[in-house]
Amino acid sequence: MKKTILITGASRGIGAQIALLAAQQGYRVGLNYLRNTEAVNALVKTITDGGGEAIALQADVGNSAAVKNMFERLDKQWGKIDVLVNNAGLLTNFRVEDVDEFKIEEVFRANVYSTYFCSREAILRMSQRHGGHGGSIINISSVAARLGGLGGGSAYAASKGAIDSFNLALAKEVGAEGIRVNAIRPGLIRTTIHEAQGGLEHIEQVAKSVVPLGRMGAPSEVAQVALWLASDAASYVHGTTIDVAGGR
Repeated sequence: MKKTILITGASRGIGAQIALLAAQQGYRVGLNYLRNTEAVNALVKTITDGGGEAIALQADVGNSAAVKNMFERLDKQWGKIDVLVNNAGLLTNFRVEDVDEFKIEEVFRANVYSTYFCSREAILRMSQRHGGHGGSIINISSVAARLGGLGGGSAYAASKGAIDSFNLALAKEVGAEGIRVNAIRPGLIRTTIHEAQGGLEHIEQVAKSVVPLGRMGAPSEVAQVALWLASDAASYVHGTTIDVAGGR
């Protein structure tokens, strides 16, 4: 029987590549997105044209009620979830002296609240404590959590530090209930998220000097690790965080 995976922030970048690889491996794919309808519909078409199964699920995952509704739609479509990838996130660029309530809440709602809300709904369905059959939760963190990020990135780095702590705590909380929990810390990956910090051309130059491998990573390189963590090949991997950062 096919497994079901839900990926938040799946319309582009790392999320889209995880979705494509998951479909190639036979998963039924739920593609969460916020605004980019054109991109997510194109991704659904690519997957279905290739013989896979995929649906687009519009929701602001920083909103508790919207997340609950999204999971209910997934229930109606396929009846279960086996893997959740908490990938949705926001990268911002502002100094600490410029912070206000809106700026800091926007980052933490997108990066941290979303992870809590989506994990809550996944656990209610996966956990043996709630009558589920187990599953896997994969949290996308960032090397910014341990390096502090680039200039102006303190809020992003702090939010990803929260994800690192959450990942370990959740692993301890639900491991005995059949749910494996792990995280990935991507480094400088070639995605449009870097528009907030000077764009890809600038980040590519930064990568040449700060990344031991001397280059940016590709979203597909992160996707490979995510699908491995979701697979039975990683059946004894739990509560860990894997850096995909070129040695940085």
